[in-house]
Amino acid sequence: MAEESKVTLYGYSPCPFGKRVEMALKLKGVPYEYVEEDLTNNSQMLLSLNPVHKKVPVLVHNGKPIAQSLVILEYIDETWKNGPQLLPKDPYKRAQVRFWASFVQQQLFESMLKEFKTKGETQEEASKELFEKLKLLEEGLKSFYFDSDRSIDTEHVGLLDLVFVSVFGSYHKVQEEVLSVKTIDPEKSPLIHSWLTALLDLPVVKETLPPVEKMVAHIKFFRQRFYLPQLNDP
Repeated sequence: MAEESKVTLYGYSPCPFGKRVEMALKLKGVPYEYVEEDLTNNSQMLLSLNPVHKKVPVLVHNGKPIAQSLVILEYIDETWKNGPQLLPKDPYKRAQVRFWASFVQQQLFESMLKEFKTKGETQEEASKELFEKLKLLEEGLKSFYFDSDRSIDTEHVGLLDLVFVSVFGSYHKVQEEVLSVKTIDPEKSPLIHSWLTALLDLPVVKETLPPVEKMVAHIKFFRQRFYLPQLNDP
């Protein structure tokens, strides 16, 4: 019986995609084993579990691997009914959550990553691009997500909350320290700023996200070793 309910998560501690899965498992009260991967030298186990993308996170439940964090979050929500419901019951709201979660993952995160990987005018363009996309997110969520009746607490955390806080929870402070760029501005994005502030106050978020100083060291290392040398190539 114990083997039938065994859950293992393969991740990498600085990775926001794995952190959102960890938070979902904790919110649902699912015991799990965590395996830290070295992304500079992927284990054979990881490669066998995710031969297509060869990336973390990978959730293994009952010996069956599930890859890609958004897919994993939906799997967790459908498999374990205890704890908060991560996706709304209403089909339209569920579709909207999926759309904006994908927007955060594919658009906002990529623009943020571009900031860390570049410098000079290219970095300034990436910052401007990120601010514009944050404006789109705020406008898009006004009508259905930032509801005056909606409370943000452990019992009402949703999939979009986990996706957003995993991306911006530590990284927006890292941007300020490493790049001297303030991404989440209370004047430019008041609703998003209030949303993030409330999410960062949740116990599950506090105990799961890596410390800012650890992320600062991580980003500085990668910028110096992998990103900036490429920019200096003739």
